[in-house]
Amino acid sequence: MPSARHRTAMRRDGLSRPIRLALLHEIISDSTTVFDYGCGRGDDVTRLVRQGVKAKGWDPHHKPKAKRQPANVVNLGFVVNVIEDPVERERTLRQAWKLARNVLVVSARLDYELDDAHVAAFGDGWVTRQGTFQKFFTHEELGEWVGALLGEPPIAAGPGIYYVFRKTDERERYLASRFRRPVALPRSRPSDEEYQRHKTILDPLIEFVGERGRLPASHELDTTAELEDAFGSLRQAFRVVLWVTDQEAWDLVRRERSIDLLVHLALALFHGRSRFSDLPDEQQRDIRAFFRSYKKACEGADRLLFATGNKDDVLLACRASGVGKLTPTAIYVHRSALNDLPALLRVYEGCARALVGTVEGANVIKLFRVEPKVTYLAYPDFDRDPHPSLHEAVLCDLGEQEVRVRDYRASTNPPILHRKEMLVSRQYPGHTKFARLTRAEEAAGLFEHPEIIGTRNGWALVLEQQEVLLAGHQLRTGQKRRSNSG
Repeated sequence: MPSARHRTAMRRDGLSRPIRLALLHEIISDSTTVFDYGCGRGDDVTRLVRQGVKAKGWDPHHKPKAKRQPANVVNLGFVVNVIEDPVERERTLRQAWKLARNVLVVSARLDYELDDAHVAAFGDGWVTRQGTFQKFFTHEELGEWVGALLGEPPIAAGPGIYYVFRKTDERERYLASRFRRPVALPRSRPSDEEYQRHKTILDPLIEFVGERGRLPASHELDTTAELEDAFGSLRQAFRVVLWVTDQEAWDLVRRERSIDLLVHLALALFHGRSRFSDLPDEQQRDIRAFFRSYKKACEGADRLLFATGNKDDVLLACRASGVGKLTPTAIYVHRSALNDLPALLRVYEGCARALVGTVEGANVIKLFRVEPKVTYLAYPDFDRDPHPSLHEAVLCDLGEQEVRVRDYRASTNPPILHRKEMLVSRQYPGHTKFARLTRAEEAAGLFEHPEIIGTRNGWALVLEQQEVLLAGHQLRTGQKRRSNSG
């Protein structure tokens, strides 16, 4: 069957999803080179160049004379799914991999995108009305196919998108970065004369210890020589920092960074833990500083990971969490509060993220209490709408190792959210406003029938019956709605 592959090249208003994620994850930056293998009309290349990224591309139809050349990052974006010949499909993947110095980004269309435009089965895919071919993968199938052909463990970047790293240490750095929480550094007392006199060389030391939770080795800090001249050693220099800050706060930083490392090591099992000697030098030093040995660190990580499979441990962690909306079947939390969850729940969510990657637009996460499942929920109007509608749900079934997507954007009666303040931390900008609305709705008796109010139409019916209106995040009572005829 002749396949008009060039017709599948799309015009986009912005960057493609794989490129957006690679920028978000700092796989692509202004210090990397990018080659778009099968770039179509070259829209991604053009936009990356405008952002200061060194990017080039090749396409067999639109840019056949361009040179196929190596780059730090090679993007094979939605290419393999339009190739009807399985042998050519495999050859294309291998050719793109040969050009990737650091990372190959592979993406393909997923099975939930199959619609009425695909009119006839052909080979392992479908023919469209335009005469093009599409092979629809499951998310897991794509990862297994890539890993089997390239012999390297692919890392899920998002639904239908994988990263394949050339070097083990670069893969480990990326994986560790995904689960490193921001920690507020202890405040210094600016009146201390010695600190003020050496502030320019002490601040990098403070930043390093805040980032890693331990003192640096001499080669890990640019100001080491100056600090040793001024204080005798890095340890002595940090004593000055402790004098002008809070010892307990630094103990908290160390504890949080050790938990971050445990979370990373626990989730490393999904891709196969690297040998200690293959880990980046800074991770080896972290492990020795926090756990003395790699064996002890892995044992602690294993205990944490296996606890996510214990229903009682999960329930206890849900109840102990200082954030999240607890229901009989799950705990819901806003993405901004993920780092505030107990370590066990962070690993639980991390298991799902290891399976699916980053779900763009998902801002609420549902962690099931009984079944090993996590759902990423997209509510685009979370901050603006007092009861936002659900647009998309991505379910990660950890037991079956499956990802399923459900789109609600065309639904006339989608699920909606209530009690938003329970999903976020007290520091979240809208928390006070959300909580005030919930109290008003409770006082008005709007939550008495939870079986009705979970959808947009059911909620509208209750508001009408109670003769109340919502004006933003304010409830106005005693105002009967006008009928359409009136």
